[in-house]
Amino acid sequence: MSPKPGRLFRPVMFLLLLLVSGRIGLAEETRPNIVILFADDQGYADVGCFGAMGFQTPQLDKMASEGMKLTNFYVSQAVCGASRASLLTGCYANRIGMLGAPGPTSTHGINKNEVLISELCKSRGYATAMYGKWHLGHHQPFLPLQHGFDEYFGLPYSNDMWPFHPEIKKFPPLPLLGGNEVVNANVTSNEQIQLTTWYTERAVNFIQSHREQPFFLYVAYAMPHVPLHVSEKFSGKSERGLYGDVIMEIDWSVGEILKTLDETDASRKTLVVYTSDNGPWLSYGNHAGSAGPLREGKGTSWEGGVREPCIVRWPGRVPAGAVCEEVAATIDLLPTIAGLIGAPLPEHPIDGKDIWPLLSDVADAKSPHEYYLFYYDERLEAIRSGDWKLHFPHNYRSLTGEPGSDGRPGGYSQQHTDLALYNLKDDIGEQRNVAADYPEIVERLQSHADAAREELGDSAFKKTGRGYRPPGQLEKPNVK
Repeated sequence: MSPKPGRLFRPVMFLLLLLVSGRIGLAEETRPNIVILFADDQGYADVGCFGAMGFQTPQLDKMASEGMKLTNFYVSQAVCGASRASLLTGCYANRIGMLGAPGPTSTHGINKNEVLISELCKSRGYATAMYGKWHLGHHQPFLPLQHGFDEYFGLPYSNDMWPFHPEIKKFPPLPLLGGNEVVNANVTSNEQIQLTTWYTERAVNFIQSHREQPFFLYVAYAMPHVPLHVSEKFSGKSERGLYGDVIMEIDWSVGEILKTLDETDASRKTLVVYTSDNGPWLSYGNHAGSAGPLREGKGTSWEGGVREPCIVRWPGRVPAGAVCEEVAATIDLLPTIAGLIGAPLPEHPIDGKDIWPLLSDVADAKSPHEYYLFYYDERLEAIRSGDWKLHFPHNYRSLTGEPGSDGRPGGYSQQHTDLALYNLKDDIGEQRNVAADYPEIVERLQSHADAAREELGDSAFKKTGRGYRPPGQLEKPNVK
């Protein structure tokens, strides 16, 4: 049976590319396991080895010492659903119409014609499982089992989309799903405090049950997205209060998963990636994380919103204790994994690049991105090339006055930036606009942006890109 049109690139061409890259042997002989661990709203400085204060992350720090820390690692947009869509498809979120944070009233989701990492892995004989927050559409056509996953257990969207939201009282009860079925129609705090434990237990069992078969495991933690919840075994353990406790429990979870890989002799054939979907939700004050030296947080295209902590481990393949300062992103995981497992790339355009030379620390390896784009919704807000980042004029939210506390947010105000150029090597906090000093850099980045707008669009110019693909839509929007 021939591949469905629009799904897969010509296999012969891909095999030739693999031969050129020297990885055909790796793909055919080992078919490495793939594990992606995805936190929610964790800031750049919320891991010990990235500068965390007030709590410890010994397991993540150990993972970094056994693998690689990526210090210029980005998401596509600084918001939950869009970021997750990019992670799994290798595309900028606005290319595939997956914007913002779909909620219980949404009638759209990931399009059936998009190819996810899970589907690439299934095409190569992998067992696949997803535990945690999905957020790519909560109706059945959009759920994980319809997109390459054998198993699913978790929340269909954010854990604050429930009747106990501090500001929005119209949310229906929050469901917990097992596969395509609702296993708990009304999640309360009693369940939320157990989510990290439940996801961890299932991840451990999945690894133990697939010693003889390659697997793809995707764990998307509900935390540290508000409302924060932590199990009794970690309550009060940190100096940072509830937020620190939550991070310490996630760190424990990572340790349990890595320990299971070690105990099942799977570590040396498993690529593990840990990162976050976007930066900290700063308006929540003591229930928010820290972006450290980076400007702003979640919901913005400043570094604090889009640059995330990232750690990669694969003993024997990823050098221990390495640090990568080159630009890389979640959109790069799909093409990188495709190369490692010997799967053909999607036929339709994607935006990610193969970053295996960076992860394997090839001498003098450079970022494959000539430039990287920062959209928010359908608006192109910034572009990075090398050390240079150019912000285009746009409004953005910024915390004003005192932040919130104990689960209630403070207020944001709308701020505006004009055209602004920053050298991130010298000015990681994006404080010194040097556009007037480097007009040739501004011109070059504007030229790249113009080309990107033709392909991906830009609502600021009322332009729809020629490469836009719509999200999936329910045929009958009133179907529950």
